Amino acid sequence: MDRYPPIADHGLVGDLQTAALVSDHGVVDWFAAPRFDSPSVFAALLDHDRGGYFRLAPEGGDGGSWRQLYYPDTAVLVTRFMSSDGVGEVIDCMPANTSGRADDRHTLIRAVRAVRGTVRFDLECRPRFDYARADHSLDMRQDGAVFDAPHLTAHLQGTFPLRRDGQDVTGEVTLQEGEAAAVVFTVCRPDGPAPPPPTKDQVSEEIWDTIDFWQRWVNTCRYRGRWPDMVHRSAITLKLLTYAPTGAPIAAATMGLPEQVGGERNWDYRYTWVRDGSLSVRALLDLGFVDEATAFTRWLGDRLHDQAGPDGEPLQIMYRVDGDPRLTEEVLEHFEGYRGSYPVRAGNAAADQLQLDIYGEAMYALSESRKVGMHIGYHGWKGLSRTLDWLADSWDRPDEGIWETRGGRNDFTYSRVMCWAAFDCGLRLAEEWRRPADTARWRTARDRILDQVMERGWNKEEQALVQHYGSDVLDASLLLLPRVGFLAPLSPGWLNTLDAIDRRLVSDSLVYRYDPAASPDGLRGSEGTFSLCTFLYVDALARSGQLAKARYTFEKMQTYANHVGLFAEEIGPGGEQLGNFPQAFTHLSLIMAASSLDDALDNAADRATGRPEHERRPPWRFK
Repeated sequence: MDRYPPIADHGLVGDLQTAALVSDHGVVDWFAAPRFDSPSVFAALLDHDRGGYFRLAPEGGDGGSWRQLYYPDTAVLVTRFMSSDGVGEVIDCMPANTSGRADDRHTLIRAVRAVRGTVRFDLECRPRFDYARADHSLDMRQDGAVFDAPHLTAHLQGTFPLRRDGQDVTGEVTLQEGEAAAVVFTVCRPDGPAPPPPTKDQVSEEIWDTIDFWQRWVNTCRYRGRWPDMVHRSAITLKLLTYAPTGAPIAAATMGLPEQVGGERNWDYRYTWVRDGSLSVRALLDLGFVDEATAFTRWLGDRLHDQAGPDGEPLQIMYRVDGDPRLTEEVLEHFEGYRGSYPVRAGNAAADQLQLDIYGEAMYALSESRKVGMHIGYHGWKGLSRTLDWLADSWDRPDEGIWETRGGRNDFTYSRVMCWAAFDCGLRLAEEWRRPADTARWRTARDRILDQVMERGWNKEEQALVQHYGSDVLDASLLLLPRVGFLAPLSPGWLNTLDAIDRRLVSDSLVYRYDPAASPDGLRGSEGTFSLCTFLYVDALARSGQLAKARYTFEKMQTYANHVGLFAEEIGPGGEQLGNFPQAFTHLSLIMAASSLDDALDNAADRATGRPEHERRPPWRFK
């Protein structure tokens, strides 16, 4: 068993309230319960010796060859093992919780079968509750094992014998060709009823029900472009990372995975960022997933209604999945971190930062949602109106910016642009919905921001808009400017900025978010290219008519996906995936890039064939 497998060597399974990572050697080395943002039950990915894991794999485990795939258009993971003695499979899934209610009971199904020959599977189940800080007791019963911790109980039940190994459980089963077996790991409240012992038929039915759920959902996707496999996998990943009871998407399934192995850039991403969720609305609507977009819009409307940000601000930059704003950060000092990447942080202190761009993304989401008839209602409008009134007094302030730097506040260009977008969207909504508002004040603020950005954010030497006023540092967040309408995609100012980003931040089609050496962010070490930024680059190239370059970049980026089509946050110097995994923002931007590029290529083909203008697709569906 590899102490620390590559981050990319994992698939994700989940039930729409929590999720688990399964390595391509059959090891569950990350699982938090009962919610995404709960303490871990298995966390060997952050500390092999202390974190806990659940291994179900052929005997020996390191010989032979391994392959991992998803059952088509599902979140059911199949890990295959091939040796001279036979071929075995481990099937992992979590039955989707479609009740719409928060639930403390979650089930991980692990089924094994011999496809050819004879295969012996070994089991090790070594949970470590509460980030390995809570002791547990083990009760071996006739129908399995019960792990009791102070705030959580786990039941392990199988169709083959299990045995005690200290406070852990082991077992093995030998299967002939065509035979199958299974174990079911269920977490629940300590006072919750024990699940019934599983049978092979029941397990099989649960797996097929899960397959049917995902395939029915994917079949509602209306994407008909050139990259259906990548888009469908990204859509499934976004749904896996969404807490169904509230509709709130998390940034990633994990915490503490490093942006640089051995470095300190190790954050907890299991929370809902206003920015990420807001930008997901348009992508979900383009794919036809109106229910998911509507759910997040309602969640966002509730946050605007609460007006409970820090220091009197209407919004906080991130929340727990239930809307709780308390995300106190702590260091898990007993964890060594992934391959020695210390500290391991739980919680996120960036929640208290001032990031003014979130108001632009929030208004963008509400503006886009209106196109399918979503409406926030009168009281929701009052919260929105109060927010923009506050922003009219507050936009001209230094902040920490989109990248959550810990080196102090600055006048970030992207933050000002998104404040401009907030007023632009607010004015449009006030007009279309015929709602009362101080539109004159909003319009004045919008116009002042435009003038300020073009005067103070423009660097004459670089001939481009830069990261913050008075600097010469480029920033990939500005790739979003054409999408929100701040600059036209063919305007000279934008094309010059795009060229400058290409010169300074692009490395063989991969894009850095900025240069930390040129713009210190308060942290030691370096980082890889940001996959989000690479897909934003594709989007910007497509909008600016550079179609050959956009398509080549997009196709190359697909080669950095892992074996099942998942992306982490970053790509390292050797092509390895870095950061928390899988990253929702990366998959969201993949969908955005694919849609923009499809539209641009289709319109170019229409022009080449002389198709009448009125019969062509709208040039940019997002505006």
